[in-house]
Amino acid sequence: MKSFKKIDLWISVILIIFFTTINLIRPNDSFIIGYFVVGGWQVISMLVHTLNGWFCANGSKRYNYHWIVVITIILGLLGIAIYPVFLFIFLPLLFIAPVMAVWYTWICYQEVHVKMKRPLSLLK
Repeated sequence: MKSFKKIDLWISVILIIFFTTINLIRPNDSFIIGYFVVGGWQVISMLVHTLNGWFCANGSKRYNYHWIVVITIILGLLGIAIYPVFLFIFLPLLFIAPVMAVWYTWICYQEVHVKMKRPLSLLK
């Protein structure tokens, strides 16, 4: 688990930095591509965490984040069927998704660098 958590954190950080840089250099469709690549990686990460039960206790930051993503996905699917819901969810998501990606990366960072440390090492 510890190796996966570290790799997961670094992949998220690298993807966010890479696509942010690309978007600043060449601001065209790279934002949308980055949106799906970073989001796709984080959804895979969420599924791995959920299937393994890592840091997914009721009320945890990860648990709450997962529910926000599930609700967002349901609203997105509803938006495909109902046009006003489409405008209600997809337009704000263009601006909220990068914040959510950084938030998820922060949750991963806290799990790796705070929660996974041994109790004796926290006494320093």
